Amino acid sequence: MGGPASTQTWRAVLLRAVVASDLGIVIGVAAIATALGVATRSWDLQAAAVSSCIGAGVALTLMATMRCWDSQVIGQGAEEFNRLVRAFVGASLVLALIGYMAKANDLRPWVIGVLPVTGLAILGGRYLIRRVLHAARREDLCMSSVLVIGTEQGITDLVTRTLRVPHHGWTVVAACTSTGEASDGSATVADVPVVGDLDGVARQVAELGIDVVAIAPTPGWSPKRLQALAWELEGTGVDLVVDPGLMEIGGPRLHVAPVDGLPMLRLTEPRFDGVTRAVKAGIDRLGAAALLFVLAPVFLTIAVLIKRDGGPVFYRQERVGLNGEHFRMVKFRSMVVNADQMVATLSVDNEAAGPLFKMKRDPRITAVGSTLRRLSLDELPQLFNVLSGSMSLVGPRPPLAREVAQYETDARRKLLVRPGMTGLWQVSGRSDLTWDESVRLDLRYVENWSPALDMNILWKTVGAVTRGRGAY
Repeated sequence: MGGPASTQTWRAVLLRAVVASDLGIVIGVAAIATALGVATRSWDLQAAAVSSCIGAGVALTLMATMRCWDSQVIGQGAEEFNRLVRAFVGASLVLALIGYMAKANDLRPWVIGVLPVTGLAILGGRYLIRRVLHAARREDLCMSSVLVIGTEQGITDLVTRTLRVPHHGWTVVAACTSTGEASDGSATVADVPVVGDLDGVARQVAELGIDVVAIAPTPGWSPKRLQALAWELEGTGVDLVVDPGLMEIGGPRLHVAPVDGLPMLRLTEPRFDGVTRAVKAGIDRLGAAALLFVLAPVFLTIAVLIKRDGGPVFYRQERVGLNGEHFRMVKFRSMVVNADQMVATLSVDNEAAGPLFKMKRDPRITAVGSTLRRLSLDELPQLFNVLSGSMSLVGPRPPLAREVAQYETDARRKLLVRPGMTGLWQVSGRSDLTWDESVRLDLRYVENWSPALDMNILWKTVGAVTRGRGAY
C-alpha cells in the first residue's frame, strides 16, 4: 500500500529529477550563450559571461518566486506549466527593466531570445519527466493511497474517477461512512473496504498508512469535525482534500472570499462573451487559416483518393451550433453516397447510448473512409467551418438536430459555446464514451473554459489522433 514514508520517497526522487533538469537546462543554455558570445556586439567572453549570469540568475529567482518547485504541483495538472510560463514572462520583464535602468543593451538578446528558448526547453523537460511518471503510474507505481469519507455515491464516484485517470496518482484503498458500513450492511463500497465511521478517521489513517484523506459531502460531517481532523493530521505528511460539492467546476471560476476569517468559495459565472469570445474567435480563425495553408497538399491527396472511389469529395450535414443555430458542417466523405437514408434500417444495430448513433463496423463506411476516420482525417474540412465562424478549434461535439431534440436541460448548456473540431470528448475516448460521459466532458469544458484548457486539449489531440482509440 505504501504510506506517507514511501510516498515521500518517490516524491523526493521526482523533485530532485525536476530540479536537476531545470538547473541543467538553465546552466546549459547560459553556457552556450556565453560560448557563442550572445549579447555582445563583438565576441567578448567576460561580457557574455556577465550577461549569462544575470539572465540565468533572474530566471531561477523568478522560478523560485513562482514556486515552480512546489512538490504539490509537480506532475499534477496544468498549474505546473502555468507557473513556469508566468515565471519566464516575469523574468523577461524584470530583465528588460534591468537593462533599461542600467542602459545595458547586452541584455536585450536574453529578453527576446535566450529566455524564451530556456523556458520552452524547461517546459519540454518537465513534460518528458511527467510522461515517465505517468508510465510508472500505469504500472501502479508512484501512487498515493487515499481514504475517502462520504456517502456511497460519493465514494463510488471518486473510485470511478481515480480508475479513469490513473495518471493523477490516487488509489482509493479505504472508506469511512457515517454508519461505518454500506447501506446494505456489506463491508465494501465499489470494492473498497469500509473501515470505520466518522469518529475513527484519524486512527484508520495511522493504521493503514494513508497518504491522502478525501472528504466528500457527508451527513454528520461538521466543520468542527473537519477542523479537529486537520489538527490531528498536522505533522504526519498526510494531505487533506475537501470536495466542495461543486461538480465539474473549478479553475478560473472558483475563488476564496473570506468573511471574518471564514473561507467562502465564490463561484463566478462562465464567460462566453465580450473580449473572451473575441480573443477565442481570433485565435480560431488565424489557426484555421494557417492549418489550411500548411495542409493543402494533404487535402489534395485525400480528395483524389475519395474521387477515385466515386461520388462527391465532401459531405455536408446540418448540425446545431452556438445558441441552437443550425449550420452546414463539412467533412471528407467517408461513407457511401446514400448513407443518411440507411440509418433507419441500421438503427437496431446501434451501439451508442443516448441519442447518438454509432457502429464499430458500420457497413456504410468506404475503404478509403475507414482509414480517414481512424486517423480523423475526414474532419479536416471542418477548418472551413472554423474559418467561417460556425465552429471553433476546441469545443463540445457538434450535435445533430435529432440529438438536440432529446437533450435534457444540462446537455443544452453545450450550446452556449461554439462546437469544436476537438474537445475533451476527443481526447478522452470519442465513440468509446457513454452518452453520460460525453455530456459530462462537454459540460466540464463549458463550465471551465480558459485559453490554457484549449491549448492543453489541442496538445492532447495529437496523441489521441495517433492512437485512434474510439475512432470509428
